[in-house]
Amino acid sequence: MDRNSIIGIILIAVVVGVWVFLQSGNRRDVTPQATVQKQEQQDSVAAVSAKGAQATAPVTSSVLQPERILTVESNVLRLRLTSRGGMVRSWALLRYKPWYKNVDTAAVVDLVQPGVSELGFSFRASNGTKIQAKDLHFEWQTKDSTVRVASGTTTRVVGRATLDGGGVIERVYTLNGDSYAVQTSLVLDSLDNVITPANRNIVLEWKNGLRYQEGSSVDESGTALAMARVGDEIDEYDASVYSGQEERTRSGRIDWLATRTKYFALALIPPQGFDGTAIYSGVKVGYDAAHPDWFTERYKLSFKLPYKGGRTVHSMTVFGGPMQYDTLQTYGLTDVMNFGFKWIVKPIGEYFMLPMLRLVHSGFANWGIAIIVFSVIMKVLLYPLSIQQMKSAQKMQLLAPLMTSIREKYKDDMQTQQQEMMKLYSEYGINPAGGCLPLLLQMPFLYALYAVLNYNIELRQAMFLPVWLTDLSIPDVIVDIGFKIPLFGVDKFSGLALLMGATLFVQQKQAITDPRQQGMVYIMPVMFTLMFSSLPAGLNLYYFMFNIMGIGQQIYMNKFARNRPTLEQLRSMPKKEGWLQRKMREAQEMAAAQGRSIPGQPNPSQRIPNNPKKKPKKR
Repeated sequence: MDRNSIIGIILIAVVVGVWVFLQSGNRRDVTPQATVQKQEQQDSVAAVSAKGAQATAPVTSSVLQPERILTVESNVLRLRLTSRGGMVRSWALLRYKPWYKNVDTAAVVDLVQPGVSELGFSFRASNGTKIQAKDLHFEWQTKDSTVRVASGTTTRVVGRATLDGGGVIERVYTLNGDSYAVQTSLVLDSLDNVITPANRNIVLEWKNGLRYQEGSSVDESGTALAMARVGDEIDEYDASVYSGQEERTRSGRIDWLATRTKYFALALIPPQGFDGTAIYSGVKVGYDAAHPDWFTERYKLSFKLPYKGGRTVHSMTVFGGPMQYDTLQTYGLTDVMNFGFKWIVKPIGEYFMLPMLRLVHSGFANWGIAIIVFSVIMKVLLYPLSIQQMKSAQKMQLLAPLMTSIREKYKDDMQTQQQEMMKLYSEYGINPAGGCLPLLLQMPFLYALYAVLNYNIELRQAMFLPVWLTDLSIPDVIVDIGFKIPLFGVDKFSGLALLMGATLFVQQKQAITDPRQQGMVYIMPVMFTLMFSSLPAGLNLYYFMFNIMGIGQQIYMNKFARNRPTLEQLRSMPKKEGWLQRKMREAQEMAAAQGRSIPGQPNPSQRIPNNPKKKPKKR
């Protein structure tokens, strides 16, 4: 292989390495449920121990009373509220199932970690003690153990705690029968003698992140993070350490704080115009040293709220639900979804790809069929770009014999070889980079498509074929080799990824005619098969169908298309020198005029003649 081919392979290897590093969170190392439960039990024990340590605070009341659980259920949510702190023990999404749904058919997605309670609060008492919500006993102002919220209605439940030092704290939860958002209020009444004058702030917090719902903790951790919208800016925080938490503080006009996993999100939304302080942090939690890839990320969200004396009411909207675009849009949370780069890829994914895919699905109930139809539409829309790429490749194929002849003739004179190549391109009006620009223009669309298909919750647990493709949101694993392939970290092969690799091989065979580049025919399909084996089946289904149509288009171009150019036609066509051609020609002319070569080429003064004369040997 010549220098350009070697450089090309090196660049491809670099791109693949970067891809594998960025997408390492998508490797589906399924964490055994028993291991998850063990960690969750440890968290629960730690929470109970902490609760006992704080139970002696002098301003608390009735902390030894038995816990009372109040269940509030709407059409989409089921909240379990505990009297210990008036906190949330369970936030269940009734329309979604966890990954182990086949084992536990009654299970539904619950965003709260087992054994803990969320939406707590804390403040510093006048005696210096830190009081937390779990230290206080709240009396629910209803005798029912279960409260049901009918469709189209709202229901309000109140819990009240009376402090020994004087004053009352109320927790108010208001649910709508059809909404994933809950309106909550923290009412502080007559706490002037309870809260220290030096620090009259109440911290309201969601402390332990979101419970994972998919089969791979690595997969979810790859997309989990905390976010804050402050003013017109979005700040994202991705946990990177196993011990301690990097804490970020933002002050000013805060629209919301949020944390997400792959398909679900939780957001704390203060009243419009809120001007205050938000604090958020995160930490990685590993399961055991033998499995360093098995970890979760937990994010803490909190608001610092002032107590101004007398009766102070702090309201907050808490959204806990699916990352479904229309649902998030209702609460101004669409930025929580990951559509890619803000200024290029995000608009394509958010305003074109996703609406188009959902429009197609409205006509085809089966998501697999919808993806196939969508791939046909995208192939038609990208036809102007792909046809230019194919025409450029077709022209290069016509020149291949002449290029081979030049390489053979000047194989010992690289500078002359390059000059003759440029003359050849100029003579036949060929731009050697003519196929690159159409490919680059397609890249934002392909990345937006990856985001839409990879993170679309509507594909979660969606079946295409009853035996093979039963869930389009996860890889369709058909082979487990039992060990991980170095660099790629892949130990399982996807059936659709293998088919996609096979179709890519056929495409490469069609397009590459230069014998020096034949290695690429085999290298690219193998690399892409390994890379795509960890991607969702829905995404691989799209690329497989896209490749099939590309093969058909190439066959038509090569065999049946009219007005296929010939060398004579190319030579007689009007010539227009491209920017790249002009720059390469100018560089070569300058190098020749100065008696040197361009970077990477041998110096003319050091060239070895094509037929060097041998000196006679001395007798």
